[in-house]
Amino acid sequence: MEQTIQVLGNGYQFFSKFDIKSGFWQIPIEEEDRHKTAFITPEGLYEWNVLAQGLNNSPPSFQRVMADILSPCRQFALVYIDDIVVYSRSFEEHLKHIHQVLSILSQHNFQLNPSKCSIFRQQIDYLSHTISQQGVKPNNEKIQAIIKLREPSTLVEANKFLGAISWYRKFIPRFASVAAPIHKITNLTKANRNKFSWGEPQQAAFLQLKQLLINSPLLLDYPDEDHPVILTTDASKVGVGGTLQQHINGEIKNLYYHSQMTSSSQRRYDPIELEALAIWMCFQRMRPYLLGRSIIIYTDHCPLCNMMTSSVKNRRVDRISILLQEFNIEKIIHIKGRHNCLADYLSRHPIPREEEIFEADYGIVNRAKGEPTVRGCVSDAIPPLVGAIVTRSKTKQLQSDRNQNSTTTPTDRNKTTLPPIAEEIDQMNEDSSQIIANNSLDIEQLKIEQGKDSIIHQKIAEVMTDPVNSSYEFKNGLLYKLMIMREGCTTKKKIIYLPSSMIHDLLQVYHDDPLSGHFGVQRTYLKIKNRYWWPNMKQSIIQYIKSCLPCQQYNISRTKKPGRLQPIPPPEGPFQLIGMDYCGPFKQTPRGNQYVLCLTDYFTRWVVAVAVPDCSAKTTAEALFNEFICKYGVPAVIRSDQGTHFHNQLMKAMSKLIGYDHTYSTTYHPQSNGMIERFNATFVPQIAKLQDKENNNWDEFLSPVVFAYNTGTHSTTQYSPFQLLFGREPRLPTDGKQSSFTFRKTK
Repeated sequence: MEQTIQVLGNGYQFFSKFDIKSGFWQIPIEEEDRHKTAFITPEGLYEWNVLAQGLNNSPPSFQRVMADILSPCRQFALVYIDDIVVYSRSFEEHLKHIHQVLSILSQHNFQLNPSKCSIFRQQIDYLSHTISQQGVKPNNEKIQAIIKLREPSTLVEANKFLGAISWYRKFIPRFASVAAPIHKITNLTKANRNKFSWGEPQQAAFLQLKQLLINSPLLLDYPDEDHPVILTTDASKVGVGGTLQQHINGEIKNLYYHSQMTSSSQRRYDPIELEALAIWMCFQRMRPYLLGRSIIIYTDHCPLCNMMTSSVKNRRVDRISILLQEFNIEKIIHIKGRHNCLADYLSRHPIPREEEIFEADYGIVNRAKGEPTVRGCVSDAIPPLVGAIVTRSKTKQLQSDRNQNSTTTPTDRNKTTLPPIAEEIDQMNEDSSQIIANNSLDIEQLKIEQGKDSIIHQKIAEVMTDPVNSSYEFKNGLLYKLMIMREGCTTKKKIIYLPSSMIHDLLQVYHDDPLSGHFGVQRTYLKIKNRYWWPNMKQSIIQYIKSCLPCQQYNISRTKKPGRLQPIPPPEGPFQLIGMDYCGPFKQTPRGNQYVLCLTDYFTRWVVAVAVPDCSAKTTAEALFNEFICKYGVPAVIRSDQGTHFHNQLMKAMSKLIGYDHTYSTTYHPQSNGMIERFNATFVPQIAKLQDKENNNWDEFLSPVVFAYNTGTHSTTQYSPFQLLFGREPRLPTDGKQSSFTFRKTK
């Protein structure tokens, strides 16, 4: 791969990429060999007539065929399985090269996949890298995919994350030292694999690696054939590191970063052996860049300077010097340790905690710079917010239809504007933005606290210097953060920059208060982010909730091994499909209540919860009729388990009388009504955190907890149930008049 990237970067200006359509299937198998591919099905025995995907010999056989037929084009074309790249130095030359390649493919009856072909590009994505005349960098789509990966919960997921991010390790300084905590829990023997434990050090490394993918200067230069390459290495007990550079006309060009953890046996090496090992490991990793080139090595270990010309009386070092004989090493130069900053940094740098990966600025800046996202068309009969969710529930179908029927050219796509759905949502949010800008904080107190904050002072100075390009606004003595609140919207909202002195009091209100319900990080974050902003906001919320005693006492992990999905078809609108279940029994309250009947709308996730004294069929029918049907209308379908309180003659008669279908989940498998079951699992700990155990008043906190759930952003829909049902942002107690709310708890 490295050799391929070097070839493409050798001064070429124009690139074209061609993809063979279902390439393996275009290679026939000799009739006498087809029996070797036989497989059996219930319908009978079958044999492959063409090369099958999954056979051991398929990739090398296909590669050999493509290399043979395109051998006349070796000087300007590269083949990697079914991907062909044509590269040229001028436009006219590129035309000739493309014509020659396509003629050969046509002669051998190979068909291309037009949707995956690109021609006459000055920048091309190949082998998960973006290659241009300026240099090579990681493919942006791959980086985005890695950034979106969730925190691993199993050994397999942790190994997959390391494998994905290791693909770009050459772009990341100190990769090995940062990833060391994750390597520590993945390098387990077969007998100890059940001891996988993801803790704080691993989480810090996980976020740090993602942050490096965002912030590092991810562009490496191509080597110049007329200048020697300079390899600077260093080693420590933690690992080895090295940088490959060229000094051209006073300018330093970075070609490769390498860092690697040492094994337990290597950590026992003498210093001279470790330093020699660092050189050898760098040569192994950078081999395509070093073969055939003049090499100068810089090391901070003076005894190694003569290792290529005489023995240093150490068998390991002498063995490495013999292995290095195939390379053209001009000289090894000693450099003082204090001048060997970067390589030393790569080998022994500790793992700092940088700004949190979930910082909103990164996503906001990138969305603002890119084209607006176009969503699928939605029926005019469906309200805007409802339509957005209908579109999401049919994503796969829409994507398939677009791939088959789309006639839009690349030029047309660039001219595409926001559809009516996004404009309507943007318009609807205008009023709510006034709430964001004019919330219930004591403005004078806020100005005083902002005036005491040194970071806010710096931001105000930046705004005053360059107000046009700043992502902040200073108005009426207050500093605001300008943010794009949702993908697809172009209008920036003003969010109050909360000084650090007020963060703790704010989190008490938005997490500990009964109307906030002691919910988790994501719900708390999504509720606050529309109203206030401060640096490392999500990390502050994470730390606060980790220190919340009721949350630590009642929150438990519910992660189970996933089975095969049997999805319930999504409803087309609110209150068409309702999940119903009982929660309890709880300790009886002074009002005689022991159970809670929970009803959840599968479309909006709106929840209705009713405290009842028992779970009999009569109580169920009365609560369903009075608290749901009379308030929200008759649903099309109600889904419940097969408990006797649901599966009885009274409920059957009620469904026929009122006119809805009552379906039941599988016996002994409540997961088939998973949405209501998941709410119940969330609901019980929230009630437990808030209730006064001495007075046993859990039913008094039922409505505040349900309110907190219905006004919180749902992770699946990315809207709150309240917003989807009523078409507007909820007005919270903290959005009221100044006299009705204070951050300070009353004693």
